[in-house]
Amino acid sequence: MLKIIFLFFMMGGIPVAIAMAGASLVYILGTGNLPPFVVIHRMVGGIDSFPLLAVPFFILAGNLMNNAGITTRIYNFALSLVGWLKGGLGHVNIVGSVVFAGMSGTAIADAAGLGTIEIKAMKEHGYSPEFAVGVTAASATLGPIIPPSLPFVIYGMMANVSIGALFLAGLIPGVLLAVLMMLTVAYYAHKNNWGADFKFSSARLVKALTELALVIAWPLLLWLAVDKVGLPAQPTVIVGLVLLFVLDKIFRFEALLPIMTPVLLIGGMTTGLFTPTEGAIAACVWAMVLGFAWYGTLSWKRFVKVCLETIETTATVLFIVAAASIFGWMLTATGVTTSIAAWVLGFTKDAWVFLLLANLLMLFVGCFLEPTAAITILVPILLPIATQLGVDPVHFGLVMVLNLMIGLLHPPMGLVLFVLARVANLSFERTTMAILPWLVPLLGSLVVITYWPALVLWLPKQFF
Repeated sequence: MLKIIFLFFMMGGIPVAIAMAGASLVYILGTGNLPPFVVIHRMVGGIDSFPLLAVPFFILAGNLMNNAGITTRIYNFALSLVGWLKGGLGHVNIVGSVVFAGMSGTAIADAAGLGTIEIKAMKEHGYSPEFAVGVTAASATLGPIIPPSLPFVIYGMMANVSIGALFLAGLIPGVLLAVLMMLTVAYYAHKNNWGADFKFSSARLVKALTELALVIAWPLLLWLAVDKVGLPAQPTVIVGLVLLFVLDKIFRFEALLPIMTPVLLIGGMTTGLFTPTEGAIAACVWAMVLGFAWYGTLSWKRFVKVCLETIETTATVLFIVAAASIFGWMLTATGVTTSIAAWVLGFTKDAWVFLLLANLLMLFVGCFLEPTAAITILVPILLPIATQLGVDPVHFGLVMVLNLMIGLLHPPMGLVLFVLARVANLSFERTTMAILPWLVPLLGSLVVITYWPALVLWLPKQFF
């Protein structure tokens, strides 16, 4: 009965959060077994969680980066690195999304932030709007896979899984996704005989490679200084940061300090310097230092506007989580999750068959539900079955998030579709058709990630 009421509300066009909370309330009032106040109690309890404090801060950090002119710096850095390749702006689009993913944590922010710059530039260089939209949409899915990631925070809270481990689990799959997308761009460049979009400049390439080398070498040198030499951790990190700022000032790097964001976050979490929640606060402080003090591109008027936008987005996300908490609890209390688990386990006890069915379900659900709502509904249903079949919760979390990110590219509810259709001034139908070829590398990556768990779990097992 609970499921029927929920589907009735959804078909009536009621927002998913209200549909979940409303279905639970109507069911409780109809049965009379529980007081209606249980709905409020469970909803408040659902968001009374320390890990969820990371949600507003990660949203704020992404908004600050987006409004401080840092997206332009990332774009110029990617241009120096790969803009001289055949189909250069397609490669720039993907590399830019990889870098921006380390700051925003959401696909929507990537599509709306970098996407505006990238699509305009690609159109000006003669690329078709469809190709520009397709590669931008596909690369936007990297936002929640490469840490930090808002969906990973929600999943970690719902599944009681280490958020730090989930962040590390997304690194190698994120690189795999980026490589397959760049190979797809190379295929189209070869097929259509595209040339380079920008003249090769050894000076710009060396400068960009130097930035990458510093990003890789900086944490390694700190680790050697602290772990091998025995220097105190906090003073060493502070000295290391000061040196980064000095180098950035001397050589005027394009995006060295923004690229350091995921390094600082993951390094701080894996070394125990701060928790993921505290890491979200550190990301905000880092974004404010860059925007206000270093680049001088962020004003107090803009900062207030960003904070108001963050409050609005946070309220939406947390209301969905609160509504899903009572709905998930009702599913468990009424025995729905147990019945589904018994049915699936009666149908198959092979993990690979379950993962296939779960992927199909999550791809379908992702077409109709926003990722936060889908995670909060699906975790109580699917995770118990996955653990019974020996699927690692961290691995399953990555599979779930990637499925739901692909769902953002599908009609009828794909939010990335709507954002990019507006940015590119394309019809919804043309935008949908433009994205279809890019499902090949995305679904190929999904298959590899689903059935090769070592690819996902190797890094987390080194630290957790």
